Amino acid sequence: MTTLLNTLQPGANGSPVRLPKIIQGGMGVAVSNWCLARTVSAYGQLGVVSGTGIDTVLVRRLQDGDVGGHLRRAMEHFPFPDIASEALKRYFLPDGRPPGKPYARLPLPRIEGSPLQRGLIMLANFSEVFLAKEGHANPVGINLLTKIQMPNLASLYGAMLARVDYVLMGAGIPREIPHALDELSQHRPASLRADVVGGRRDEPVTFDLDPAEFGGPQLEPLARPAFLPIVSSHSLATMLLKKARGPIQGFVVEAPTAGGHNAPPRGGGTLDERGQPVYGARDEVDFGVMRELGVPFWLAGGAGSPQGLKRALAEGAAGIQVGTAFAYCEESGLAPELKRSVIEQTLGAGTDVLTDARASPTGYPFKVVSLAGSNSEREQYEERRRVCDLGYLREVYTTPSGGLGFRCASEPLDAYLAKGGEMAETVGRKCLCNALMANIGLPQVQKGGDVERPLLTSGDDMEVIRRLLGPERDSYSATDVIDYLLDDAPRAASGTHAAVADEEVLSTS
Repeated sequence: MTTLLNTLQPGANGSPVRLPKIIQGGMGVAVSNWCLARTVSAYGQLGVVSGTGIDTVLVRRLQDGDVGGHLRRAMEHFPFPDIASEALKRYFLPDGRPPGKPYARLPLPRIEGSPLQRGLIMLANFSEVFLAKEGHANPVGINLLTKIQMPNLASLYGAMLARVDYVLMGAGIPREIPHALDELSQHRPASLRADVVGGRRDEPVTFDLDPAEFGGPQLEPLARPAFLPIVSSHSLATMLLKKARGPIQGFVVEAPTAGGHNAPPRGGGTLDERGQPVYGARDEVDFGVMRELGVPFWLAGGAGSPQGLKRALAEGAAGIQVGTAFAYCEESGLAPELKRSVIEQTLGAGTDVLTDARASPTGYPFKVVSLAGSNSEREQYEERRRVCDLGYLREVYTTPSGGLGFRCASEPLDAYLAKGGEMAETVGRKCLCNALMANIGLPQVQKGGDVERPLLTSGDDMEVIRRLLGPERDSYSATDVIDYLLDDAPRAASGTHAAVADEEVLSTS
């Protein structure tokens, strides 16, 4: 089903943004790296980089010597050169770190960080998008988590400075983001209301970014990227269209079979015999309602097959978002040894994915891949000394004196309880921040020489790896994934969107 929409969403280069049939999932931390996104976009579909924790990724890559010089090449184009120079001065090690040396850490995120903190977040997101857009003229997107509020404005602005075309955000209700995009595109100040746990406050707490702090108003206005919230229900999509501040260009509708964080089941906390949340009829999406909303939508979660794409198109969707198949391709940011382990395990006895209701300190269910040597093993994880040195998933809470504090259910128990946290909230919680850095080969070396272990996440359909490899291969590329998904559909030529019908365009209304 194709609908001719009334107006076009201008892309970063001034041309219309045409709707892809395939959106490559924005998997963090840096699994959806610039290399993967660039390959997918150059091949005619929508490549998406992950902006989650990308400032830490930037400084760790610099400390590992910036192999290939890619970051330094991107940083040369950053419009605020003093920030790029300071980043190189503080973190770049031409010969890399000595073996066993810990990475230098960034200051923990706070409500009012320093200009350098905001600048590094902007620089990191700029660099990732810049590299993903190199060498082709097709759109590129960025994925951020609504739940990780503190860095989001700086992340958006940095990505927009690199002319990002799409912004995708899930793990929460991103009602204020469209207005922030409008303001930042004109280099005007933007604010997001902070979620504060406990206690009533006379004045709302906000995260703020003023581009004038860096000289942004001296630049030409930026193209406002298309905004695609990631939702789990038609009711949330309907509410966002009615109540969001600013226009929304479409939705990704994600089923609970998708990897990463899932929305909790509606109407109850029932668990199955393995402790997984049970989803029911109330969690099913009414595609009739989605069609009536009049904006494009893509289906995600269990849709990553030629049959899934055809079903999505038959329901009136513009296409599908696919994560798991891309996560284990050659271009993804997963550490090569982890890819090999998962592929071998999947081709052998198979790979189990557990929807863990307790693992994430956010309280959202989180998909965990069962893999020996990783933090999926409870006994192994419980041997880890609790530490919170990245802090992306900390919540803001009101202290007894009326001030603001930060805590995470995965931090050291004594610290969490001293901040008013409840012991029950700590049971089963895992440090996702450090584990996700380990997933991409950037594990921190903690005190005593302990090296952080990975914790992989994937969607339920791990058998897609077997289908992509066939009988004689041990790896596959991102373009192999696209060819597989499009099946016998027309292929897009590099540098074009030839696989997308001319009338499939994005509306700003």
